[in-house]
Amino acid sequence: MAVACGNNTPDESQQAVTQKDYSVVKIYPHNSATFTEGLYLKGQTMYESAGNKGKSKLLVYDLASGKVSQSLDLDKSLFGEGISEVDGKIYQLTWQDHKVFVYDGKTLALIKQMTWPYEGWGMTTDGKNLIISVGSSNIYYVNPADFSIIRTVGVTNNYGPLSMINELEYVDGFIYANVWQTDNIVKIDPASGAVVKTLDLAGIREDNGISPTGDWLNGIAYNPTNKTLLITGKHWSNIFEIKLK
Repeated sequence: MAVACGNNTPDESQQAVTQKDYSVVKIYPHNSATFTEGLYLKGQTMYESAGNKGKSKLLVYDLASGKVSQSLDLDKSLFGEGISEVDGKIYQLTWQDHKVFVYDGKTLALIKQMTWPYEGWGMTTDGKNLIISVGSSNIYYVNPADFSIIRTVGVTNNYGPLSMINELEYVDGFIYANVWQTDNIVKIDPASGAVVKTLDLAGIREDNGISPTGDWLNGIAYNPTNKTLLITGKHWSNIFEIKLK
């Protein structure tokens, strides 16, 4: 998200941080004009939701080149947020308007619109349910058919509830999440809500000779072929493919 504040101090948003607990496999271009809110990968095609009123859109582009093949603008009054795909349908959240858009996964044609009672932040899927963050310490499992809440997971670390949970990615039974306004990605056990690992990505751009322009780290996609994560940030000029150690 862009403007919300949370209850955790920087120390409270960390648990057993291991610096450089990853290696950079490859670096791809990313449009620095994009205020990244949601990200996922299909094959070598990236799907991205961009935020900010008047600039919110849904983008489909080639990972290697960054070349856009499809682009859909949201109404200028809306602030686009997390996206995910289930059964050939793309779901896109909005921040404070309680709107959820459902698109055809191939054409991006609007199928229907639904409502969501909370703010919309991050979204991913376990293949059956949608999994949504709202900027608090809660993550919601949601029925894609009607957006009814199936269950709520409270995220905790050694300090208690961990708020500011943002963009999400479901990987091999765990939820990876950006913690807004930090350089951290947390790995969450959805059965208990416990943070089982914290990945510190501070300095990833500088370490790879890239000027750290833009905003906060935000955006996680999974490449199941390489078993790697693809991460970026708001207005970042690159996407980093990383392998966890």
